[in-house]
Amino acid sequence: MTKRSSAPARALAATAVVCGFVVLLVVIATSLSVGGDGNGDGRPQGGKSTRTQGSDSRGMPASYVVQNGDTLTSIAHRMGVPVKRIQTLNPGVDPQILISGEKLKLR
Repeated sequence: MTKRSSAPARALAATAVVCGFVVLLVVIATSLSVGGDGNGDGRPQGGKSTRTQGSDSRGMPASYVVQNGDTLTSIAHRMGVPVKRIQTLNPGVDPQILISGEKLKLR
């Protein structure tokens, strides 16, 4: 019997491993670039901000209406307000249990 060469099989296996890592890196990079908002276009998802009289020069809305799936951290990040400030302005709000439709003061 003649012995067959296993060089092509080894090369194919190495190529498959490298391709697998590349696909994994692309998936991770894509999910990180979206920022976790889930819509893929870089714009905030859900939530309604309302402007009231006396809006400051930075354009930050005075309040935010909580949407399903919002967290205090996601709201703070989306609206550019520190979490501590939202907690200070809304002392009766439990940060662990945000209710959809609830209005939070931002400034």
